[in-house]
Amino acid sequence: MPTVFYFLLSVAALILGYFVYSRIIEKIFGAKEERLTPAHSMNDGVDYMAMPTWKVFLIQLLNIAGVGPVFGPIMGALYGPAALLWVVLGSIFAGAVHDYFSGMMSIRYHGKSLPDVVGYTLGNGFKQFMRAFSLLLLVLVGVVFVAAPAGLLANLTGMGSATLFVVIIFLYYFLATILPIDLIIGRLYPIFAVVLLIMAFGVAGGLIVEGKAFYSWAEWTNQHPKGLPLWPLMFITIACGAISGFHATQSPMMARCMLNERHGRSVFYGAMIAEGIIGLIWATAGMTFYDSAQSLAAAMGPKNNAALVVNEVCLTLLGSVGGVLAILGVVVLPITSGDTAFRAARLLIADVLRSDQQRIDRRLFIAVPLFAVGIALANVDFSILWRYFGFANQSLATVVLWSGAAYAVRKGTNHWLLTLPATFMTAVCSTYLYNATIGLNLPYDLSVILGLVSAAVALGVFLARANWFRTNVPLELSLDNLKA
Repeated sequence: MPTVFYFLLSVAALILGYFVYSRIIEKIFGAKEERLTPAHSMNDGVDYMAMPTWKVFLIQLLNIAGVGPVFGPIMGALYGPAALLWVVLGSIFAGAVHDYFSGMMSIRYHGKSLPDVVGYTLGNGFKQFMRAFSLLLLVLVGVVFVAAPAGLLANLTGMGSATLFVVIIFLYYFLATILPIDLIIGRLYPIFAVVLLIMAFGVAGGLIVEGKAFYSWAEWTNQHPKGLPLWPLMFITIACGAISGFHATQSPMMARCMLNERHGRSVFYGAMIAEGIIGLIWATAGMTFYDSAQSLAAAMGPKNNAALVVNEVCLTLLGSVGGVLAILGVVVLPITSGDTAFRAARLLIADVLRSDQQRIDRRLFIAVPLFAVGIALANVDFSILWRYFGFANQSLATVVLWSGAAYAVRKGTNHWLLTLPATFMTAVCSTYLYNATIGLNLPYDLSVILGLVSAAVALGVFLARANWFRTNVPLELSLDNLKA
């Protein structure tokens, strides 16, 4: 049997997951076509406005994707074909469920940002924690995605210094943050999303045409050249290609633009499945274009720079067109993650201050100091701080899954389809925290045991609070009486 069959079967599994499992998740949530969405009830011409579903889907895809489903799966490919299994199962049963519930709960709560959504479901303590945690994560993403593309542009143009490009990118971020969502993001993002898809499917086609030997399902062993443990590191490394908490910070932006609740299945669940396919392609490229995990590691260099792999794969398989796509992939895509990170940060702060954002002066009141902090942080060396991002990202996703499970308990539907992935991700994050050098640095075996115990305790606490969820979690909010 040709080894490419396993790749095609994986793609088919993701597509089948969308058509079958997404309907189950939609039924659990209870989306209703006739219910008024925030795009209609709170239209302000800036953040709240109805947009065509195809455009909302493409914007959501680029919001949650960027370089996430490219770089993460490439680095995850070092672990071997097991990475593909995580992309497929993680996307269907965890990531897409996470994205759907975070977006749909935001719709029911009038487009509120992630911390408020979590606060309504898990309590005020979680809301306050998530406000600080989410804001830190968003600013960190925005700032880091200034330095990387600016440096690449400086190298490509031969200018040497990246200062000019840093200024240009920050200026673009500022405009994308304060202008109505349809002026820049609404016009450029659909184009870049299509480019992302063309690049991914072009690479997949190139691998097949070149007759590359694909992976086999008989090879599910840890192949990492440094012998790093697959559990939990692979699940931390492959974030956006399977499940990512950053998505939940982005979904409320599109929740404010949705025409109809029944479109949430294609926009939120569907965009994550599309990202899973992109992640599957790039993880496959990492372990197919190179003859071994050692060769892939060598191609990334000592700093695990996945951009080098993107450049080599695109140029080799797609020629000069691939070179252009590679530049877009490693320059434009990080920028399109950074600008929405700052915009989401503005909206989060506006929710905290209860500040209507229709007037430009109120947007500037938040954006100016926000960018002052971002510019100041741009001079800090993030080589150490960025190591925390993977853990922080997956921890955020874990909290959102628990939040969705609490909402399902309140509705009286099958919460286990959220509770089980929430428990799994709790074990992943806990084990990583116990074992990692940036965490408690405990012995590996002890960390695994403590991680499993922590997940079991979290599940027990959740089940014990079921009655609280049934009486305190609001299924929706009245416009006349929005909760603090």
